[in-house]
Amino acid sequence: MATATVPPRTLTRKELIEKLNEDLAREYQAIIAYVVYSQVLKGAEYMAISKELETHAKQELQHAITVSKHIDYLGGMPTVTPLPVKSIDDAKAMLRADLENENNTIRAYRERLRQCEAMEEYAIAEDIREILRQEQEHQSDLATALGVDVPDVSRKS
Repeated sequence: MATATVPPRTLTRKELIEKLNEDLAREYQAIIAYVVYSQVLKGAEYMAISKELETHAKQELQHAITVSKHIDYLGGMPTVTPLPVKSIDDAKAMLRADLENENNTIRAYRERLRQCEAMEEYAIAEDIREILRQEQEHQSDLATALGVDVPDVSRKS
């Protein structure tokens, strides 16, 4: 006998604003980390990923602007506080920290996409879908730079 899948509980606008502000704090964290890490990575083996991290920083800024726009649209005030950024000296540890942050971001945006669609906020969902696509590219870039497989973040760890 097949069991029915229970649809996610529909959030209130206030709850969606709170969740989007969590996403925005994560975007700020990514901007700071990518700006700093792109400049302090040393060594020929990191030249390509350093340039890529600069590109990631610019994309994360655009994500922050997009998320802020939707928070305002919903009647909320965008947060001004980033999640903490790890201060790391080791290049591989920097990249691993970035990869873990991307994994967390992908999980959150997948959840946000489902929530926005359940609320019939399709315009927000479409923007989240595009942000998610770019975050998955960032994840792939970082995994490649570390020489590891792209992590499976389909389930919470």
